[in-house]
Amino acid sequence: MSATAVAPEEVRLEEPQPENIRKVSIIISKGSLEGIYPGLILANGARMEGIEADLFPALGVPALLGVLPGMSAFVTKRMAKQMEQLDIPPIPEFIQLIADSGAKLYACKASVDMFGLKQEDFVDTLEGILTVGEFYEKAAGGQIIFT
Repeated sequence: MSATAVAPEEVRLEEPQPENIRKVSIIISKGSLEGIYPGLILANGARMEGIEADLFPALGVPALLGVLPGMSAFVTKRMAKQMEQLDIPPIPEFIQLIADSGAKLYACKASVDMFGLKQEDFVDTLEGILTVGEFYEKAAGGQIIFT
């Protein structure tokens, strides 16, 4: 009996395909223009791509009340002018636009308690006030982005 050599078949390994992001939870930690807008822009972009988006303002809670703490008049005016030139809406309009697109907006319970606020103190589009544990439940299965 003679042995014949069989050429091994070429082994082709498929490259793993990156999984599409389906859900993001964006934490907005600062109440300044430069702290709020990145989170709003990310949430808006996610919704435009059909990605589920939740926004969690932490120390930026006063921004939801229409206050822009810590900004000098000069920097605020300059940033506002630049945003207008780029056709980026003001914060209240942007929040409404994002909420209308289906994103959910939540406040951090620790921050709300620290400032002595209640749900009725916020914009109507606020879905609720969450504890850290509730945040993790909402964020489960998604990407967490911290701005």
